[in-house]
Amino acid sequence: MAKKNINEMSFLDHLEDLRWHLIRICGAVVLVGTLAFIFSRFIFNEIIFAPLNMSFPTYDFLCKTANLLGLDTTFCNEKIPLILQNRTMAGQFSADIWTAILGGFIISFPYIIYQLWKFVSPGLHSDERKHSRGFIIISSVLFFIGVLFGYYIVTPLSINFLANYSISEMVDNQIDISSYIALVRSSALASGLIFELPIIIYFFTKIGLVTPEILKKYRKYALVIVLILSAVITPPDIASQVIVAIPILILYQVSILISKIVVRNQKRKEKQHVK
Repeated sequence: MAKKNINEMSFLDHLEDLRWHLIRICGAVVLVGTLAFIFSRFIFNEIIFAPLNMSFPTYDFLCKTANLLGLDTTFCNEKIPLILQNRTMAGQFSADIWTAILGGFIISFPYIIYQLWKFVSPGLHSDERKHSRGFIIISSVLFFIGVLFGYYIVTPLSINFLANYSISEMVDNQIDISSYIALVRSSALASGLIFELPIIIYFFTKIGLVTPEILKKYRKYALVIVLILSAVITPPDIASQVIVAIPILILYQVSILISKIVVRNQKRKEKQHVK
């Protein structure tokens, strides 16, 4: 049966089309998540628990940097004062399942974006589809860079700070595994989504919700929001917040540039139509 033209599709047809795209997305996440579950030992030992080892690349780099500057730092400690424990019967199994699902989502992200693009693209003009085909690659690259930033920067900074923070020597840090995994998960996933900012601004500019002038006007407010956001996803020390805030501010500046390009192209097309 031939696929209906986008203009001929009813609201229920659109819902049916969206349903199949969502089914394909869920299928991809489940398939990749199943593979992640099979290799869960490797994922936990070599990836999830890696930031608990002081040989982690981030700690090594920050330790060497601190030594060069003559600073005393916990990044040079022999071990992180933290013990993981499981306090519920299904705790480890639940951690395994949810980590597999998260891994399925992260690895399947390009396919997820592709399916969403397939749903939206029929409503675009041919020239818009042509110039937006790089959207899948660019958004995927930005997402993976964000995930790596969250894993190699935000996660170790948070773990090191919170594990070494102490109100008394009488209190040991014996952390439930669900709490630790939640920190790693939120750091990586939140960073990945934050790095999608240029893509979001691109589409908001296309539909007229934002302009370069608006982004410039509210830049100082954006700075405050970025600092608050960095304070939420990092430990409450100035150095960590600055490290996280810098790339977000760079992304904001890139978003302004992207918005300028979109507006300029739109004006050029309007002039061509007038001629």
